[in-house]
Amino acid sequence: MLPLPAVDSRRGAGQGSRMLNVPSQSFPGPSSQQRVASGGRSKVPLKQGRSLMDWIRLTKSGKDLTGLKGRLIEVTEEELKKHNKKDDCWICIRGFVYNVSPYMEYHPGGEEELMRAAGSDGTDLFDQVHRWVNYESMLKECLVGRMAIKPALPKDYREEKKVLNGMLPKSQVTDTLAREGPSSPSYDWFQTDSLVTIVVYTKQKDINLGSITVDHQGDSFRVETIIKDYSYLIHIGLSHEIQEDFSVQVVENVGKIEIVLKKKESTTWKSLGCPLENHNSLLPKKDTDLYYRKCQLISKEDVTHDTKLFSVMLPPSTHLQVPVGQHVYLKLTIAGTEIVKPYTPVSDSLVPEFKEPVLPNSKYIYFLIKIYPAGLFTPELDLLQIGDYVSVSNPEGSFKISQVQEMEDLFLLAAGTGFTPMVKVLHYALTDIPSLRKVKLMFFNKTEDDIIWRSQLEKLALKDKRFDVEFVLSAPPSEWSGKQGYISPALLSEFLKKSLEKSKVLICICGPTPFTEQGMKLLHDLNFSKDEIHSFTA
Repeated sequence: MLPLPAVDSRRGAGQGSRMLNVPSQSFPGPSSQQRVASGGRSKVPLKQGRSLMDWIRLTKSGKDLTGLKGRLIEVTEEELKKHNKKDDCWICIRGFVYNVSPYMEYHPGGEEELMRAAGSDGTDLFDQVHRWVNYESMLKECLVGRMAIKPALPKDYREEKKVLNGMLPKSQVTDTLAREGPSSPSYDWFQTDSLVTIVVYTKQKDINLGSITVDHQGDSFRVETIIKDYSYLIHIGLSHEIQEDFSVQVVENVGKIEIVLKKKESTTWKSLGCPLENHNSLLPKKDTDLYYRKCQLISKEDVTHDTKLFSVMLPPSTHLQVPVGQHVYLKLTIAGTEIVKPYTPVSDSLVPEFKEPVLPNSKYIYFLIKIYPAGLFTPELDLLQIGDYVSVSNPEGSFKISQVQEMEDLFLLAAGTGFTPMVKVLHYALTDIPSLRKVKLMFFNKTEDDIIWRSQLEKLALKDKRFDVEFVLSAPPSEWSGKQGYISPALLSEFLKKSLEKSKVLICICGPTPFTEQGMKLLHDLNFSKDEIHSFTA
């Protein structure tokens, strides 16, 4: 029997979601049409009494959900394989084994999806479907134990410490990763009497300020750089104190990043500091954990009868810019459990006249969020008062800005709050793509009152002749003269007319899962290629 490992007490707003020992308490949010990914999954209807809140209650009831009466065991591969039936189903995720049989009826993706990993390591399958989910506490009471592994050789940190006084030792960014991913990045540091400059050499030309996030909390200094589909992490316990504010600059043509820190005292640093968890690592992005920082709610205003614009402010010791088409995760503690849900940030407005900029945009993140009265997450979010805090993760998403950079015709298909990923795509297209001839948005809603930023969209269409918007209502009033109904071949074939026969086209689509799935099918039927379509799906 394994002793119950201690919980890592360092974890907080600035800690990653993965723990060193037993996974920590954190819950997944239900699927959201605002999550950006390359593919989606279907939900199945759950029986009465099988909601997320019902599962939370069951996990807190004291019932033995593992069948082991509170023991934790070491599980061999042979033992794991035996538990492959619906009523006796064990799954391994990242080295931890869970008895998921009690969870079968509560799983929004259905029993069949869980059974695909029965009696085996389901990490890859889990990452494909919903890597963002903090599964650890959802299944905390189902934890059987760890997979049995061969003892690893102790890590020699003598070399690692050298890196803090100079360049990256090759042993830390392995030859394997260098072959599979980008050229091995490295870093160095320099100092003057008053400043310390950390320089990251990415060896890539497509690096920009959105590629890097920096967090300084206490002695911990964390720099994560996204290089293609990899994450390069510098994670250091600084040897001396620094001031709260710092600057980040990128020399894009050579892929060099400079982070300038201000010393609190004008003393000479003998070293940058000591390495912390995962320091100097280059890993596939899909294998890294979400990292959160606490952001303060600055404003909250009504946009429609059930949708609000939230503005949160990043801590002064954080640099984070969410790239176009990407999303973050918001985390709140509800009923003693951390709930996580993905949202795509938007601009504060589509047309500058609608809102005067107040403070530097780089410190603020805006979200258009629909409040579901019977939901679990959004009512709690709506209860937050100005000045309260919500945890915000690093950016994620599969959308690449290169997909739109040479576009001539851009078509956007959105339903409800599926409009949110389109906001920054639309703004970027109209301001930064010289080749663009036209952008068209077809916006599906139930009623006129549901249309987000209608007046702004109409004003933008008047202001910029390249932009056109069409509203489609499924429950229109009798006096409605616009289009009505649901996404269909007739609507799409008329809407998706190119400006020229050989125009370069991109079609973006986002909305509830049935809308997106039907739209994708219709687009393929209309002979648009996969390269011409990007779906923002749950």
